[in-house]
Amino acid sequence: MYIRALLVSLTSIALFGQTAEVVLPKPRVQFTTNLGSFIVELEPEAAPKTVENFLEYSKSGFYKGTTFHRVIRTFMVQGGGHNVDGSEKKGRAPLVNEAKRSSEMGVTNTRGSIAMARLPNPDSATSQFFINVVDNARLNYPGTDGAGYCAFGYVIDGMDTIDKIRDVQTGAANKPLENVIIIDTKVTEVGGGAKDQATTTANSAVKKPTLPGKPELPKKPDEKAKTYTDVAPPKK
Repeated sequence: MYIRALLVSLTSIALFGQTAEVVLPKPRVQFTTNLGSFIVELEPEAAPKTVENFLEYSKSGFYKGTTFHRVIRTFMVQGGGHNVDGSEKKGRAPLVNEAKRSSEMGVTNTRGSIAMARLPNPDSATSQFFINVVDNARLNYPGTDGAGYCAFGYVIDGMDTIDKIRDVQTGAANKPLENVIIIDTKVTEVGGGAKDQATTTANSAVKKPTLPGKPELPKKPDEKAKTYTDVAPPKK
């Protein structure tokens, strides 16, 4: 799909004899949960393989029936890999971490951004993702482990739903006491085409949406934040 869009844009540029930067369309994924809906807009220029992987999971229906199984109110909400019974849903082959590229292009772990969850191995992300509910600069490349966590898009609508998920009661392992279930995912594409090089360059920082209701950070970090699992979201 991206290749087709690229060819169309290049053809248009050739016909009009213009020098322009070709910009990939920005796919959007709408998530419907039992606590409401939200939409994420993805950044394929900043994290092409990560976006492609996420879209494949979203289009295939993989996320339907999975839960947000890990919620930390002062950190993030994580989902996309556990069934309602708590068992892990097996994903496809893991990804190469694109955190360096995405960070350099300005897509970072700020409140409202979506990023890939992984194990300590930097190249272990599969289906699980998390949405930052506060600014988490420590997760950006190089992070605390020399690799960082790859942010690849932003919530552009429905942040109130994310905040509802953030505020649910949790028990052991930060698991919600009542399941937060992904009911459906819908993929659309917007944007793309050619940009005027006089005003935009390929290395321009991505403009991030302004999101209301940013919670105040705690004065002192939670004691659990000292453990690896709370500093950097794992797959499990």
